[in-house]
Amino acid sequence: MDNNNIIQTEYSDLMKKSYIDYAMSVIVARALPDVRDGLKPVQRRTLYDMYELGIRYDKPYRKSARIVGDTMGKYHPHGDSSIYDAMVVMAQDFKKGLPLVDGHGNFGSIEGDGAAAMRYTEARLQKVTQEAYLADLDKNVVDFVPNYDETEKEPQVLPVKVPNLLINGAEGIAVGMATSIPPHNFGEVIDGVIAYMKNPDITTGEMMQYIPGPDFPTGGIIANKDELPAIYESGAGKIKIRGKVEIEKAKGGKERLVITEIPYTMIGANIGKFLNDVYNLVETKATTDIVDITNQSSKEGIRIVLDLKKGADVEALKNLLFKKTKLEDTFGVNMLAVANGRPETMGVIPIIRHHVNFQYEIATRKYKTLLAKELDKKEIQEGLIEACNVIDLIIEILRGSKNRQDAENCLINGDVKNITFKSKESEKMAMKLRFTERQAKAILDMRLYRLIGLEIDALIKEHEDTLANIATYEDILANRGSMAKVIIKELKSFKKEYSTERKTVIDNLEEAVIAKKEIEVADVVFLMDRFGYAKTVDVATYERNKETADAENKVVFKVKNIDKVCIFTNTGNLHLIKVLDLPFGKFRDKGTPIDNVSNYDSKTEDFIYIMSLENVSQNKILFATKQSMLKLVDGTEFVVSRKTSQATKLAEDDEVIAVRIINGGEHLVMHSNKDYFLRIECDTIPEKKKMAVGVRGMKLDKSDELKDVYIFTEGENETVEVKGKELSLNRLKIGNRDTKGTKH
Repeated sequence: MDNNNIIQTEYSDLMKKSYIDYAMSVIVARALPDVRDGLKPVQRRTLYDMYELGIRYDKPYRKSARIVGDTMGKYHPHGDSSIYDAMVVMAQDFKKGLPLVDGHGNFGSIEGDGAAAMRYTEARLQKVTQEAYLADLDKNVVDFVPNYDETEKEPQVLPVKVPNLLINGAEGIAVGMATSIPPHNFGEVIDGVIAYMKNPDITTGEMMQYIPGPDFPTGGIIANKDELPAIYESGAGKIKIRGKVEIEKAKGGKERLVITEIPYTMIGANIGKFLNDVYNLVETKATTDIVDITNQSSKEGIRIVLDLKKGADVEALKNLLFKKTKLEDTFGVNMLAVANGRPETMGVIPIIRHHVNFQYEIATRKYKTLLAKELDKKEIQEGLIEACNVIDLIIEILRGSKNRQDAENCLINGDVKNITFKSKESEKMAMKLRFTERQAKAILDMRLYRLIGLEIDALIKEHEDTLANIATYEDILANRGSMAKVIIKELKSFKKEYSTERKTVIDNLEEAVIAKKEIEVADVVFLMDRFGYAKTVDVATYERNKETADAENKVVFKVKNIDKVCIFTNTGNLHLIKVLDLPFGKFRDKGTPIDNVSNYDSKTEDFIYIMSLENVSQNKILFATKQSMLKLVDGTEFVVSRKTSQATKLAEDDEVIAVRIINGGEHLVMHSNKDYFLRIECDTIPEKKKMAVGVRGMKLDKSDELKDVYIFTEGENETVEVKGKELSLNRLKIGNRDTKGTKH
């Protein structure tokens, strides 16, 4: 191989360049809309393909699969699903303020149901798309570029006459950047464009008199009106949107909350999530005011009904829904679009400026094309009118010519050498003829009926119209003011035909605040049976049933209702449960599994010790493991906010066998599987941090493990059964830690 053909380059430089090329390709040619027509390439190509196929608003619908296949084959070779998905969104009136495609069939629902497969649905262009987005494509108003395989031509941008980027908004994720532009009201945006054309120095504040804020197809309420000017100035920010909630009277003096409009961000699966969130609020007793919830939404609109109990605090419940569910949400605004081939974040006025400049460019190219056509017509009309004045001479030339070429030469150049004339007078007149080539062809192609008097009058009238058109077009092209009048007139006609009432209310609303109910502190008794079902009862109930409670439950202790319960497990974890999360009530109630109210998993771990956090935090906690590792930990280390944390560090294949509260001065007896016993003083066990492994308490044989530990104070008569005999622990000699102990 010739070494001259090998290009040496730094690998990182090559990767960087390749990635930048890829990123720019995605940004410019896939994910972001063009500021001029507000369309992404896939949307532009789909609309142009429908225009090319002649699927107009007044023509029959065509199968979506036909449109998608044609678009993919000609213009967008990136897979059929992306094209169909884009077409579906352009047809959904709950996503687009101005749907551009007229869909026929199942095009999905606001609740997140997907559209039917493309083989079942049909589509055609909307009237507004044809008139405001695709008109004048035949007048050389935009540049056409080769498609991906250079077999077709496609428009670089559509000649959209309304600011689509603001009307329909946009959302897209590129590489390293994303766009999120809210939709706006059609009529308001056109008023804003007209205002800008009349005063290009208009400020954002002045513009907001015409475009006060977004107008979402789902309605709702914008809650932070005062923050909109900054968002519209910079092109970025957060809009707070709320659903519309109405209060209706129900039977028996009860009330119901009815949600009739939802935030734009709740479209789709988030409606189901909202219903689940409300169910959870009821289940977790965050509210007890909701009796039932039903989704009665239909094609007529959203209607989610919350039936309330009598005397419910409606305002507090509304605030709870705004705070804890998607009924109030944030729409992140980032007005990013491709301008002059580069991604740029723009405020409302720069977007309108780009649009207006584009309108002037379109109008200039349109009227230049129309002027050229009218000048061509003028040339031919003048030739025909002149021909009608000397028609006898022209007929004589035609009769005296041997072929068309001779006649043409005579009409254009006055060349009479190959033509026979009846008189010298005619020949002299013919020599003076100087028609243009195009006029001569038009004369030769003229039919005899054009010589009828009325036809000649019509020709003269047509010529006058042409001259008037030429004067109009030349004035439009020469004077920016005249062009502006034409553009404004067209915008007003679009507004008159297609504008709709604003759906979204814009207001300044106070932030939803949940008033926390003051909980009266009280002592309760925690009860947990051998199956892991836990509950709390008041102290009086426990005292009345003390004997039964102690017999039927594995764990019983007194705890404050605002406290937490600590669950220490054999795997070294600590799980915390709020006492208020446990069912409180009757003594005979079953309770709830502790698995359901904590991260404790009874299938993978066993609880070793359960106690109130208040009790744990005020004492030293002893940990003992089966490999005979001991340590004391200050109880305050377990006062954490996380539901689950690591309570102790374990060596490999080790596990916790005992957790005990130590007050000081106690004795500890370790008991191994092989019935070795070692008695030590608890004060000899060092205090460690909870993430320490600890120290060895007893030397064990290789096959031996620690079975249990016993805590007692000196003088207590603590006994344990060993091989059928009672062993009194306080008779064991006090030994040293990390010794073997004695066998019994």
